[in-house]
Amino acid sequence: MLIYVCISSHGFGHAARQAAMLRELHALRPDWTLVISTMVDRHFLELVFRDLPVVFRPVQWDVGMLQADALGADPAATLEALQDLEDALPQRLDQEVAWIRRQEAPVLVVGDIPPVAAELAERLQAPLVWMGNFGWDDIYEPLGSAFEGWVRRTRACYQRGSLLLRCPFSLAMRWSVQEIALTLVAAQPRPIPGALVAELQEPPSPAVLVGFGGLGLGLDPALFQRWPDHRFLLNRPRNPDLRDHLALIKNVTLLPDDVRPLDVMPYCRRHLGKPGFSSFCEAMAANLGLHVVQRDGFAEAAALMNGLRQHAFHRILRREDLESGRWGLDEPLQPPSQNRLAATGALEAAQAVQRVAIDTVQRI
Repeated sequence: MLIYVCISSHGFGHAARQAAMLRELHALRPDWTLVISTMVDRHFLELVFRDLPVVFRPVQWDVGMLQADALGADPAATLEALQDLEDALPQRLDQEVAWIRRQEAPVLVVGDIPPVAAELAERLQAPLVWMGNFGWDDIYEPLGSAFEGWVRRTRACYQRGSLLLRCPFSLAMRWSVQEIALTLVAAQPRPIPGALVAELQEPPSPAVLVGFGGLGLGLDPALFQRWPDHRFLLNRPRNPDLRDHLALIKNVTLLPDDVRPLDVMPYCRRHLGKPGFSSFCEAMAANLGLHVVQRDGFAEAAALMNGLRQHAFHRILRREDLESGRWGLDEPLQPPSQNRLAATGALEAAQAVQRVAIDTVQRI
């Protein structure tokens, strides 16, 4: 059995939750072949899929929403990119259909959540399982008449699936397909190097994990020095000047390239970042307090913020609070209005994919 996973190239969160699901699926069915098809940064893919026997296929299946930075969207650039993608997709589909057929194995397609996965599955006569907390129809619909055609086309694709694995913090996803509701989708932390453990056990404390997704956000490094009694954990910036500057700040720890933010969550008390599905799931599973900067122009953010208020201890910040260092790390957190969510969504999704795939094998 070949499990072919089309992953949005929009951001890291789609790949992170598929890595969590596929790790559970591999434990259930180690004989199945797992294929990851996306243009997400290869280093990130190798980090989250480490120790999993996966095949990488570098294909861009969707545009998503182009962004100016981690908090700002660019609708005009998105429209232009959507048309460019439309022109390129027929050749990409031909190439991937030919490659998959050469594998000479039964196929199940998972879409997270490029609409064109529907056409790929139909050309292969394979079942299609959607997994996500929104579709691009939900994201484009509030953006006005220029996106109306894309809303119709993407929604028509989503209605052609066999099953929707609905993640928490979801938008409408009105696709008229069978659904299974998932709990939090999060992988397990891995052990971190002993030297890093020793550093995190030294003062200052408590530790705060800082993350703004794949694009990052250019915070002034001096802001961390406004909180000398806290230790801040960050991914290494790509900009070498910024990286060197941050490395000189005593209460900042830059994570090694082979350590995921998830891996240091057991050593942290709070998380400072933007609304993001995978970071929310991972932080809630680790019972971290979340300090979250409000984000405009992207419909998913409202659903994520509702989930934050319902299921996590939190503080909500404005962008000006973030950029001025008013992070409220010494303030009490707002309690959730409902209970915490279980963190078994990755296993639930893997079991559902396994059931669909086994039914497919029996039909062939």
